[in-house]
Amino acid sequence: MPKDWYEWHDLYNTEPKLQQRLEIVREYIAYSLNASPDGAIRIVSVCAGDGRDLLGILKNHPRAKDVSARLVEINSNLVERGRATIESLDLASQIEFINGDATLAANYVEAVPADIVIVCGVFGNLADEAELNRLLDNLSFLSKQGAFIIWTRGHSNGITYSETVRKILRTSGFEEVNFKLTPTRDMGVGLHRYLGENLAVPKEQELFVFSGIASKAR
Repeated sequence: MPKDWYEWHDLYNTEPKLQQRLEIVREYIAYSLNASPDGAIRIVSVCAGDGRDLLGILKNHPRAKDVSARLVEINSNLVERGRATIESLDLASQIEFINGDATLAANYVEAVPADIVIVCGVFGNLADEAELNRLLDNLSFLSKQGAFIIWTRGHSNGITYSETVRKILRTSGFEEVNFKLTPTRDMGVGLHRYLGENLAVPKEQELFVFSGIASKAR
């Protein structure tokens, strides 16, 4: 089992469900870029890991130069790897990789409201449904009205947790654009649009509590 999130990300090299999840997430990022109006596109990524989902698309996407992004990740080794990729893509002037706590609103100031919000690998690391509702409520600070929200949720013990997420999103001011299960059928990936109003000031300084650990990641 991985001892930390840096080792966990190396599982992308061997785990089909993670590889399949990444492929769908990248598909949705590309879709969101293509569907965004002409001009600047602002992106934030919550618990960004090494940024391979977004950076893998910007490598070849025709709208890469329209993007300004802030990625927030607490693991310094993952941030270092992500920054190296950004440099290799010559996107350092557009993409900021923050080594900090993704749960804190302060780490998104001046980077929001965003046109695209990536919250992948987060929902399965929240303590309960109440914490999920709290995070979704606080997306009103991160998101423009009409922003694309890309998320993931794993399944376990025969429980399709992604269906719970979809149900909550439907009643919380989000419109579903697309949803797919990985071919292994144990990971859901969703693309929604935020229909509510942006809040210039966050409702809470702590947007959510991340309670997961790498060795038991869901």
